[in-house]
Amino acid sequence: MPMDSGNADAKQTKKQRSPMNPIQLFLLNALIAATAVWLLFGFVFGIQSAPNGDMSPNIKAGDLLLYYRLEKSCQAQDVVVLRKNGTNYVGRIVAVGGDTVEITDDDRLVINGNTMTETNIYTATPRYEGFVEYPLTAAQDSYFVLADHRAGSEDSRYYGTVQKSEVLGKVITVIRRNHL
Repeated sequence: MPMDSGNADAKQTKKQRSPMNPIQLFLLNALIAATAVWLLFGFVFGIQSAPNGDMSPNIKAGDLLLYYRLEKSCQAQDVVVLRKNGTNYVGRIVAVGGDTVEITDDDRLVINGNTMTETNIYTATPRYEGFVEYPLTAAQDSYFVLADHRAGSEDSRYYGTVQKSEVLGKVITVIRRNHL
């Protein structure tokens, strides 16, 4: 019985292989994966090494911080990575736009007339003389940011409020780098 030409064509098309060899297919997949990683870490997430011990003991010098770039509306107690005067800093937002900040002579942080009791901060909050005038009211779309290790840290007591546009992102996780 003669072979049906329609079946023969169907069998032949099933046997056709991809026009790419396995190495080309691997390289294409690697290019796609590299592009996805570049997009994720170029536009959605960022990685920053903690530059110093200003956030100690919660974040230690050298810890890796993974931060989310797309969320720009932050609130009090969020830890953020910011860029101020050409330098990257890590800090905790203590006041948002419209809040009034006062640092008293006896090293207390007062927000909107209320003395703050921060359970995760273990040092007093000294006032830095000659930088910021108190009481300070944060403008809309700005934040007052303090480091967790308050004595001697560079933060809003030194460089003033941080504009929303200067916030690189909100820290979502800390990766400890012990003895690496």
